[in-house]
Amino acid sequence: MRLSARNQLEGKIISLKQGPVSTEVVIETKAGEKIVSTITSGSAESLGLKVGAKAYAVIKASAVMVGVDE
Repeated sequence: MRLSARNQLEGKIISLKQGPVSTEVVIETKAGEKIVSTITSGSAESLGLKVGAKAYAVIKASAVMVGVDE
C-alpha cells in the first residue's frame, strides 16, 4: 500500500461496532494509543475488517487545531 498521507499508524483492530449505515472502528497502535474512526458499513464489509486483524489508521487533515487549558 502506498499513500500520499504521511500519518499512517499501524495497529490492531480491537473493536467494531457495526450499524446499518456506519461502523465504528477502534485501532490500537503498538504504543497503546487507541484511534477511533467511523466509516461506512459497506466499506467495513468490503475491507473484511475483523477484530484482531492488522489495520492502518491513515490520517490526512487540511487543518489541525490546538487547544490549551485556561
